[in-house]
Amino acid sequence: MKRTILLAAICTGALLACTTPATMETEASAPVAKADTGLAASIANPSRADSHKVRDVHRHPAETLAFFGVKPDMTVVEIAPGSGYYAEILAPYLTAGGGKYIGTGNQIAAIADQTKWGVQTYVPFGPTSGPLGAPGSADMVLTFRNVHNWMWQPGVLDKSFGDFAAVLKPGGVLGVVEHRADPRPETVVSGRAATDGYVAKATIVAAAAKAGLVFEAESEINANPKDTKDHPFGVWTLPPNSMVAPRGGGAAPEGFDPAKYQAIGESDRQTLRFRKPA
Repeated sequence: MKRTILLAAICTGALLACTTPATMETEASAPVAKADTGLAASIANPSRADSHKVRDVHRHPAETLAFFGVKPDMTVVEIAPGSGYYAEILAPYLTAGGGKYIGTGNQIAAIADQTKWGVQTYVPFGPTSGPLGAPGSADMVLTFRNVHNWMWQPGVLDKSFGDFAAVLKPGGVLGVVEHRADPRPETVVSGRAATDGYVAKATIVAAAAKAGLVFEAESEINANPKDTKDHPFGVWTLPPNSMVAPRGGGAAPEGFDPAKYQAIGESDRQTLRFRKPA
């Protein structure tokens, strides 16, 4: 009897070892990756804006981009580059390696000097925009802290992920960094979801899967356990926004202490890698 139980346990263990590694890799946090020398040099560039360099301690650009697997010869699309934090790093890195940087929206004035920052192309992106590029023309699409914005209008989340999947080559990567909600259903308030700026991982994974992208791995490099996610002005209470009053006017809650939120730092963020099936 004991021998039978032992054999069953061995067989069960062997079966799990053979059938579950992909699932286990998906659920476990990936080891911290290191940037190549060219990427490290681009991050260390003293010409980067001071307002960007001070954010490195919170945003871990070397480890984040290495986790996504960026290479210097890739065509990389960055969604809504904002002030150009990642554009300042990626554009010169890709230009030097024979790759291509594509941002969405208008070229950022701060990095308009392409001799200094590398070649950049900008394309429209929004609720009614066309394709991000020719089908299957990009090696990588990156989006940093944008997903919550696409949940504020019906259909925009699905359109966005559909656009990403369409422009990616087979085998291409979608890299997502987003303010991380604790596991929760995404409720709609006044026609909007994720009104505090935090998004559940399951929501992102589901949107990617709907677009045909496979969740491959997760990194904890941008985690912040000090973020309690219950701030009076949502995620925007924290740096770098550091709001001290409600949007549209009004007073802060009684006893509001901005220093408390400065001490927390930037938000707790999930860092997720998806791949378009080859």
